[in-house]
Amino acid sequence: MGQSILEPGCILGVLGGGQLGAMFASAARRMGYRVAVWDPDPDAPAHGIADRSFVASFSDSYTFETFSSLVQAVTFEWENVPADLCERLEHRCRVRPSSSILRTIQDRIRQKQFLLDHSLPVPPFTAIDSPLQLAAAVRSVGFPAVCKTARSGYDGKGQWIICEEADVEGIAQMLWQGGAGHERWIVERFVPFEQEVSVVVVRGENGEIRTFPVAHNLHEGGILRMTQVPAPISTERERAVSVLAEQAVVAMKGIGVFCVECFQTASGLLINEMAPRPHNSGHYTLDACTVSQFEQQVRMLCGLPLGEVRLLSAAAMVNLLGAEIQIATTGRGYRRLTAIPGAVLHVYGKRQVRPGRKMGHVTFLAERREEAVERAQWLMRVLSSTEDRAPHYSHLL
Repeated sequence: MGQSILEPGCILGVLGGGQLGAMFASAARRMGYRVAVWDPDPDAPAHGIADRSFVASFSDSYTFETFSSLVQAVTFEWENVPADLCERLEHRCRVRPSSSILRTIQDRIRQKQFLLDHSLPVPPFTAIDSPLQLAAAVRSVGFPAVCKTARSGYDGKGQWIICEEADVEGIAQMLWQGGAGHERWIVERFVPFEQEVSVVVVRGENGEIRTFPVAHNLHEGGILRMTQVPAPISTERERAVSVLAEQAVVAMKGIGVFCVECFQTASGLLINEMAPRPHNSGHYTLDACTVSQFEQQVRMLCGLPLGEVRLLSAAAMVNLLGAEIQIATTGRGYRRLTAIPGAVLHVYGKRQVRPGRKMGHVTFLAERREEAVERAQWLMRVLSSTEDRAPHYSHLL
C-alpha cells in the first residue's frame, strides 16, 4: 500500500523560510493545511505566512523536539539544509524528498557521479580536494573549464571560469583563500551551449509523474534573469528534454519536486544540475498553469494525486534583483509596470536589499510567447536604465 493521505488541517513542516518556502506555505494554506516554518533567519518571508514559526539554528535540539512532534510531514525549500536533520526527522514523520536524495544532490560531485553511473549525459568533470590539483584537473577536462565548490554554491557564487593556462594560478589562490583543507571542488569542461533549458518534474510516492513545460532560461552573472515558456525549441527537442529529466528523477527514485537544468549543445543534451525542490525557473507556473509547482509540492507531500499540468498562457518571467525591487514598486516605475497588460508582480517581502539578491519577480502573460518576451525585455531595459519609456504601452502611463 502507498502512503496515507494527509487531509486539510494537518500541519506541514518546511525547512527554510525564503521565497520558495513562503510560496509553498501559501499553497498549503489555500488548500486547508497548516504550516510550520523552521528558519534561523527571523526576517525570512515564510515566517509571516506560517501558522507556527521556529527561529533557531537547525542544530537546536529543543526546536527539533518541538517541530518534529508538531508536524505530520516535512519538505524543504533549498538543497543546503542539513541532510542529517532530515534523516533525524525521517524517524518521526514523512520527509520528501528523502535525506539520501538530498545528500546526493546537495554535493555536486556525488550528483554528477550518480548521473554518470546511470548513463545520463553530463559534461566531462573531475573532483579535487586541494588547489594544488587544479592545474592537472583542468588539463584533464580541457580548456575552457569551470571550477565550482562541491557544496553550497548558488546564483553564480562559488564558481570560477578558467579560460586558459594563465588563469589557473590566480584561481588556485582564490581557492586557498576560500577554504582549502575543508573544501572540495568539481572541475568541469565549460560547455559552449546553444540554449539553457530547464524542466520541473514532480514524482509521487506511487511513481506517478507530472512534468511541466520546458522553460528557456537566460542567466546574467550566474543568476537567472529571464525564463520564457513555451521554450523556443522544436516539439521533438522539448520531448527529449522532458524524457531526460524524467529519467534522472526515476533513476534517483525521487519522490518530490525536482528541477533538471540542461544545456542544449551541438551534439545533444547535457544535464547541468538537479535541484530537489521547486525552482526559480518554475515560478511561471504560479500564474500560467492549471497547477503550480508549489501546489504539486503540497500534493506530493500529502500523498494526494498530482494535479493536471496544463499551460494556460505563454509567459515570460523576470527576476527583480537587489535595488530593482525599488524601481519596480515605487513611484512612476510601479505605475508603469502595473499598467502593462498581463504583468503579474510578486514581491517576496525580504527586508534587506543586497546586490543580486532575489527580491521579487514579474511574470508577463500573453497569447503568444513573443508578446510576453517583448514585455519582459522592456522591463529589463527599464531596470538597467537604458530605456526611459515603453513605446508600446506609453498610452497607459
